Amino acid sequence: MVAQNSRRELLAASLILTLALIRLTEANSEGDALHALRRSLSDPDNVLQSWDPTLVNPCTWFHVTCNQHHQVTRLDLGNSNLSGHLVPELGKLEHLQYFELYKNEIQGTIPSKLGKSHLLWEN
Repeated sequence: MVAQNSRRELLAASLILTLALIRLTEANSEGDALHALRRSLSDPDNVLQSWDPTLVNPCTWFHVTCNQHHQVTRLDLGNSNLSGHLVPELGKLEHLQYFELYKNEIQGTIPSKLGKSHLLWEN
């Protein structure tokens, strides 16, 4: 009986750890995508200085909004004096619903994965 309870506890702990790792991996891939965007942009006013790729997830970064599951849902980069190019890695932002870029000099095409989502694009 004790061995069976120990197995159940071990299985439950393994499941919890697996789910936590899945969320961590998702947050890291979104952070990697945003960091790729940051590297492709010129940011003379340092509006993206909080975009630190060593943090667990990008939800604490300025101009980034996340849902309760720590998934990026909004990027507010309008009027930020940014220039450069969009990057294909933005396609990893599967939950992005709003992307504000007006009054910047950012070029490039919207990654096809984002273009097919429920994204409100404001440029």
